[in-house]
Amino acid sequence: MAEALVIPMANKFHLVRDLSPASHCPYRLLDPSGKDVVSVNQFLEAQCLRGLSLCSLRIYAYDLLNFARWWLRQGWQLSGLNEHALLDYVRFQLDNSPRPSASTINHRLTVVRCLYRFHFGHNLPGGPQCVQSSYKTRSPLGYGKPGRHATTLRLKQPRRIILPLTPEQVASFWHSFRTFRDLSLIALMLLDGLRSAEVRRIQLHDVDLLSGQLRVCGKGRKERIVPLPPDALQALQWYLHMERPQTAHHHLFVSLKGPRRGQPLTEAGLRSLFRHHRRKSQVPSANPHRFRHTFGSDMVSAGVSLPALMHLMGHASIHTTMLYVELSPQEIWRQYQLAVLKRAPLAACIQP
Repeated sequence: MAEALVIPMANKFHLVRDLSPASHCPYRLLDPSGKDVVSVNQFLEAQCLRGLSLCSLRIYAYDLLNFARWWLRQGWQLSGLNEHALLDYVRFQLDNSPRPSASTINHRLTVVRCLYRFHFGHNLPGGPQCVQSSYKTRSPLGYGKPGRHATTLRLKQPRRIILPLTPEQVASFWHSFRTFRDLSLIALMLLDGLRSAEVRRIQLHDVDLLSGQLRVCGKGRKERIVPLPPDALQALQWYLHMERPQTAHHHLFVSLKGPRRGQPLTEAGLRSLFRHHRRKSQVPSANPHRFRHTFGSDMVSAGVSLPALMHLMGHASIHTTMLYVELSPQEIWRQYQLAVLKRAPLAACIQP
């Protein structure tokens, strides 16, 4: 039995989602005649067996759907792909609307290269006029040997500077909530730096109110233990004792009303919650990622070491942690002013 994710169109590759056992990938790519695209589906099955999350499998499936609509629809074989052909693939994406971001294109290129390596056991061959790069790399999808020199094409990604929320913005957004469930949820994002997906995955047995600790299942199903700040702990106690409906589901955060009362909070439900309170509080920049960045910046300003922050935020690399703790222009200016005050004697020496 299959549930179509994308409505099949004439002469279009499309994805379907199968209600299949957990050992099989729920996403399958079909050609315009409704037949399986074996090369892609075998790759997705392998990723499923590796233990990738449903979210990651969905991203890979849609990346390969985009590639199939460019390469396979023309009847070309995967064996004929090379790095030079990827230049035309990039042009194809840039010329279409809506135009994808550089990070999206780079991820699609990575997935295509791993698809090729999965079937042929080596990197994509080069081609005339291909872009050369000699850095050592290992595929993020688990294929290839470390230290192998790769010929790759990547778009330059603009550097993103995400400013943390100000204390006034945090206070305004916080006071727009009225239920203990929502206050608990926001507190975990803001005071513990949890991702939105991590918050939604929390189970009842992950919460230890007596010791004030929380078990978090992060990316790659890696678990970590984080402390529960007093505000979050109190809001959780009130939510569990006064608001959470009786339900057979073990998720911590569930819907409080409506036809989904007692059902686990969904990604769409969380987005709707934030959208409503952004309008209500007049803080348009409030979102889970901004909360996470605010947490990282606040921890560094308070003197937390980078290794400790790396554990709290569930990062696999210290370099990722450093990206979250870049100082905002306001913080740089504040520290500069403090430094100027300390250098007052030196400044007095050079006055005319």
